[in-house]
Amino acid sequence: MQKYSALLAAALTAALAASPALPAAATTGTAPPPSAGRAAAAPAALRLMPLGDSITWGVGSPSGNSYRGFLGNQLSAEGHALDFVGSGRNGTMSDPDNEGHSGWRIDQIAGIADAVLARYRPNVITLEIGTNDLNGNYQIPTAPDRLRALIDQITRDVPDATVLVGTVIVSTSGTEEANRPAFNAQLPGIVQAEQAAGKHVRLVDMSALTSADLSDSLHPNDNGFRKMADAFNAGVQAADAAGWIKPPASAGGEVRSGIAGKCLDVSGGNSSNGTAADIAACNGSAAQQWSARSDGTLRALGKCLDATGRGTANGTRIEVWDCNGGTNQQWQAYNGGYRNPVSGRCLDDPGASTTDGTQLVLWDCNGGANQQWTALPVS
Repeated sequence: MQKYSALLAAALTAALAASPALPAAATTGTAPPPSAGRAAAAPAALRLMPLGDSITWGVGSPSGNSYRGFLGNQLSAEGHALDFVGSGRNGTMSDPDNEGHSGWRIDQIAGIADAVLARYRPNVITLEIGTNDLNGNYQIPTAPDRLRALIDQITRDVPDATVLVGTVIVSTSGTEEANRPAFNAQLPGIVQAEQAAGKHVRLVDMSALTSADLSDSLHPNDNGFRKMADAFNAGVQAADAAGWIKPPASAGGEVRSGIAGKCLDVSGGNSSNGTAADIAACNGSAAQQWSARSDGTLRALGKCLDATGRGTANGTRIEVWDCNGGTNQQWQAYNGGYRNPVSGRCLDDPGASTTDGTQLVLWDCNGGANQQWTALPVS
């Protein structure tokens, strides 16, 4: 254990030394000095997604607020306009939104990341994940690879976002503690590689927590959650001082049809490649939350609106597919609707159907109500 502790300490030191653009305060729990980076600028507006497992959700916290409550108070006091985002709500705090999932592993978070990141478009993510992999002895040799892949997924989905990666906290579980030091020792190298690729990824050291800061074998008590908040807050301040944190992007919203009461929809809320883009009654679900990106794509559930098989003919079916930069995934605002420029044809509800589940197609632009699409941003 001493060998692993020494290895982790050396790796953390190297990671900090390799990041001169950010003050070292991000891993010590203290704010950057007033002269650092953006000190004269107003604190960045934050749309912050707390992402992880039951620690993020708030197990062990009497209020259910996790580190989120302490962190929110700190960020607000420092002048940040703050909006926590996520599909879950837990705790007594005024803004309890988060993306914490009790019992989940790294791969399970990866399974929902595309959809939730596309819907909420955070500009900061606080990521604390890996406890359940380590405590469950789940494919331990490849756990760092899974985390690296998850970080790549996050930065691909929200390339302007800052990702703060917390080390796995101390536990009193013999199983986890046997696995934790070696896992944590891999994180500085992962983060350094992300930074070298130009990504805004920052390591946040959670080693200030001790066994006295636990409510049970795995979860912090409020003193531990306060220490986690201190560490994440220092990471936010360091990233802001370095100019990493960009204004929150549009989070998208419904795209309403000229056919009354109908919306552009991903059939069944299924994000699999080839799922039909259809028309359905507007319901506010994630399958109807679309964002128009600067690259000309329309995105929902982490996928792009796509003309099947790069087709350009009338009647070409519309689906969702992995975003790939293809011309069949380009859409321009045109005459109250959306036109695919390579085909010159418009996104069309065939026959002006009012039947939920009718798959959309390309068709000659005609300005009809079935080719009218009005984007409504999320409030």
